[in-house]
Amino acid sequence: MLGRFRAAREQIQGRLEVLDALLDVPEGPRPEEFHASVRVKHLARSARFYSWLLGAPPKEWTHRYATFVRPELHTNFVVVVADGKELHHDTLYHLGIGVADKRAVIRAYELATTAGVTVHKPPRTTWRGTPLHELWLEDPDGNLVEVYARLTDEELAGKPQDLEPTALG
Repeated sequence: MLGRFRAAREQIQGRLEVLDALLDVPEGPRPEEFHASVRVKHLARSARFYSWLLGAPPKEWTHRYATFVRPELHTNFVVVVADGKELHHDTLYHLGIGVADKRAVIRAYELATTAGVTVHKPPRTTWRGTPLHELWLEDPDGNLVEVYARLTDEELAGKPQDLEPTALG
């Protein structure tokens, strides 16, 4: 019992620290787009994977990078050569794309399997935190990519008591 209390106290303390940090956030820029750039070992394989994932070829590419711009997703994503640097997977947790619904998550799994994409976790519904239908893939460099859909109110009503993930498909 004491262990559960301490764990709850640490979680509450962590949330309060975040709240405290957010109380006086100064005015910042007004972004119109989010940009991310990830180093990769093999540019061509990564360009192929992200063309598949984002549903469009790169807007531009050179021998050093490929840039994917999807205005409707408010996305500007770049894969860039590693320049011989060791790639670490301890700071980037994952990238993700949201899809329409549960069927779209299952369809993404089928498409990934057909395309030979590495599946990290097959499609499932998770209930802890933000309930999602999700599928976890790996890009050619081992970065995790989550394909997810938010649950409908009807789906949320079917939440299991044990909150354990439910396999899809």
